[in-house]
Amino acid sequence: MFPSFSYEMPTRVEFGRGAALRTGEEAGRIGGTRVLLISDEGVRRAGLLDRITESLDRASVPWDLFLDVEPNPKDRNVHAAAAAVSETGADCLVAVGGGSPIDCAKAVAIVAAAGGKVREYEGRFTTSVLPLPIIAVPTTAGTASELTFGSVITDTAAKFKFTVKSPLLAPKVALADPEMTATMPKSLTAFTGMDALTHAIEAYTCRAATPFSDAPAIVAMELIGKYLRRAWKDGSDMEAREGMLLGSLLAGVAFSHSDVAAVHCLAEALGAMYDAPHGACNSIALPAIMEFSMDACVDRYARVAACLGLAFSTPREGAEKAVEEVKRMAVDLELPSLSVFGVREEDFDEIAAKSEANSSNPDNPKIMKQNDYIAVLRKLTGK
Repeated sequence: MFPSFSYEMPTRVEFGRGAALRTGEEAGRIGGTRVLLISDEGVRRAGLLDRITESLDRASVPWDLFLDVEPNPKDRNVHAAAAAVSETGADCLVAVGGGSPIDCAKAVAIVAAAGGKVREYEGRFTTSVLPLPIIAVPTTAGTASELTFGSVITDTAAKFKFTVKSPLLAPKVALADPEMTATMPKSLTAFTGMDALTHAIEAYTCRAATPFSDAPAIVAMELIGKYLRRAWKDGSDMEAREGMLLGSLLAGVAFSHSDVAAVHCLAEALGAMYDAPHGACNSIALPAIMEFSMDACVDRYARVAACLGLAFSTPREGAEKAVEEVKRMAVDLELPSLSVFGVREEDFDEIAAKSEANSSNPDNPKIMKQNDYIAVLRKLTGK
């Protein structure tokens, strides 16, 4: 018996070199008369905003700039940007960056349109007010926020990451231009690439997986397995950059129609408490949680191994090889250990409680309780 599921893909994706140069044209197409460009200082310093603003200027679309987006976007960033929408009269958002600016823009889209505080929209919200339309231009190959329905925001008072989720939040257009990812340093290439791999693996192995999420997840794993090390080794390798961006997009399609699982639950708790990079936390937690979950999905982990180009004789051998390959990738990409982020043993209970409370925790292949998360933390930190 096949599972029941629904499939919705609100975002039009324009993929290819030079796609970002059509930002102005796309703003006009979706009815934008004044744009608030949401990004961050890192993107500006990389010179990536110039081609966006030049495109808007060519299309005679006036724009204003908001750069106060922090990593792991905060509720204060959302409220400040929503105020900027009101001050400028913007009726369209252009988000340029990795997951932080794009997630921030999604939350701004509903807060600016409907009012209130962003935490009021936690979970799957419904509203009669349409969010502002968004054009998303990714500069990393990892989060796939440019086509997903959710926005993950940090409640700074509670030190807790929450999700605002609705198909209404999906950008109208994603301009997926591999050239916009070419300036990523090695560390960011590694973190975001492993984030994309985590999306694909969790979408494929979690309890919410469906045939419509399996197909893009499988291709995503194949692409990331082939191209991540190449993109990390040589950032100017445009075939590798294209492969990684396409893999990230497909992983985003997969988890949007499935779910993530315990790796993300732990990563989001760590990100909220220590402001640690989301992709780094995912990459560190992935092999340990795969080991914990293996008995519940041996066949699916074996398929992960096949997607990563590994040969094996039995499903169990394949599953074990998948875990070992993820560990090898972490070493090859020079990923840090969890100790780099100052994780304290006295915080283990709180980290584990927040991980267990995450709405994606029930979809892990093998249910993780608070004590299981503590055991993983001890394994990762040696404490």
